Formats: sequence, structure tokens, C-alpha cells
Amino acid sequence: MISDSLYLDNQAHALVSRLRDMDSGIKSQLRRLYNSVRRACRAPENERQHEFVMLRARLAYTVARHSLRSLDPLEKLLLQVTRKNDLRGYERFRDLFEAIVAYNE
Repeated sequence: MISDSLYLDNQAHALVSRLRDMDSGIKSQLRRLYNSVRRACRAPENERQHEFVMLRARLAYTVARHSLRSLDPLEKLLLQVTRKNDLRGYERFRDLFEAIVAYNE
């Protein structure tokens, strides 16, 4: 699922279309999370899974605090990626998040 580029692009479009009705503070929250995703991808290999687990916690907190239930599918996808602990999956998740931020601008 995460390896299918078309699926990821469709997910990004769907998430952004649900977020468009939200306030402008969402953009800064998404950028902040995206910076965390990039930082986690750059982490040493032995720490990468830990960084993504912590990212799941940050994402869950952001979703709950700002009532962003639209990001629930993203949280599930992140769980799937973290369980596999595969470098390519992490990179694809970063690409998905980059697309979400770009489409939301």
C-alpha cells in the first residue's frame, strides 16, 4: 500500500480536501509535523524506528488537540510504516507528507 505512488498521491489529495475547511493554523501544524518527519528520516538507522514511534505520539497529540480527525488515516499509515521498520517505507511516508503540505498551500 505505501509503495504505490498513485495511492499515496490520492491519499494526499483526500486529506487536503478534508483539511481545506479548517482554519489556517492547520498549515503551521502540518509544517511542524513535516519537519519532524524529515528529522526522523535523517536519524541514524538504529534510532529511526524510535523517532517514528515518537512522531506517532506527536501526530496523535496534534490530532486530538486540534480536532483533526481528517488525519486519522495518516496516523494509521504511520503505524503500518513503523511496524515494518523499512527505510523505503519511511521515505515514502515522508514523500506523502511532503505532498500533503504542498497540496495544502
